[in-house]
Amino acid sequence: MRVMMNLQELKHTAQRLMANDKGLLAMDESLGTCNKRFKALGIPETEEYRRQYRELIVTTPHLEESISGAILFEETLYQKTETGTPFLEILDHKGIITGIKVDQGAVALPGFPAEQVTEGLDGMQNRLATYYKLGLRFAKFRAVINIGRDTPTNTAIRINAVTLARYAALCQEAGIVPVVEPEVLMDGDHTLHQCAEVTRTVLKEVFNELYEQRVQLEGMILKPNMVLPGLSCQDQSHIEDIAAETISCFLQVVPAAVAGIAFLSGGQSATLASARLNMMHQKFGTVIPWPLTFSFSRAIQQPALEKWSGKAENVAAAQQMLAHRAACNSAARRAEYSPSMETNKREP
Repeated sequence: MRVMMNLQELKHTAQRLMANDKGLLAMDESLGTCNKRFKALGIPETEEYRRQYRELIVTTPHLEESISGAILFEETLYQKTETGTPFLEILDHKGIITGIKVDQGAVALPGFPAEQVTEGLDGMQNRLATYYKLGLRFAKFRAVINIGRDTPTNTAIRINAVTLARYAALCQEAGIVPVVEPEVLMDGDHTLHQCAEVTRTVLKEVFNELYEQRVQLEGMILKPNMVLPGLSCQDQSHIEDIAAETISCFLQVVPAAVAGIAFLSGGQSATLASARLNMMHQKFGTVIPWPLTFSFSRAIQQPALEKWSGKAENVAAAQQMLAHRAACNSAARRAEYSPSMETNKREP
């Protein structure tokens, strides 16, 4: 069986991604998402400005000290620096493993208009083979779950779990580590307890399907949401309660065999995401059976994007902010993050 033949390679890649207190940088925003963020800052919504922004990221000094892997978007695979060096070559030189977002976005689930299912399985086998030849060694596929008055339904949870497991099996067959991302969204007024219940149910169904489809847990990474109250909830919960609910939830349903857990940021502020990850390690670092790290997008990139704002003279300062946020999260993984780090930033 090909997956079994690939298992040692998959395990080795997953272990490298989780090693040395580093985390993943999710720089895989779709064209629509990237352009939306550019528009809000008055940055031209063009391929050239997206290329400049990606160049700013991949050439950031010291990035490899905190980042083990970078999740890319299809467009970025073939982009180069202004002087002609491929981004993939730069990341490889830094020792940063390259991965890619392979889902094609969420669409309305027929019959369930308030819920979504993620597309992207069609043609994935061929795409994965191409990515492997390009040197990519991991991939990401995201499913979204809404908490509302009548959601999520068992149907939506089950269909998304089946899709995630199918994606993971295809990845492993191709020699690529799957990053499995079931995201319970922060939108809404649900409580911390409600989020914990839904997250537990979703993860239980996801792992049932992973077992059913013979995915090797040692060769995959889970990218879940933290257990958090909805953004509109009046009680935003203490950081220690969030850490306790999150770790309790995962200990109940995430098998110890999983190679690692890398949190998505999901709309949290940069500093809160760091502080919450730090608290989990501070309070529960001795009992968690898996490496627990970060796979943030906005919570690492947004301060740098705002600083850059499409202006060449701001690149160095923006890179400093990017490296700083990555370093803060690496420190959080060691339970060494503190608010004082926000005033003691590395010079560019």
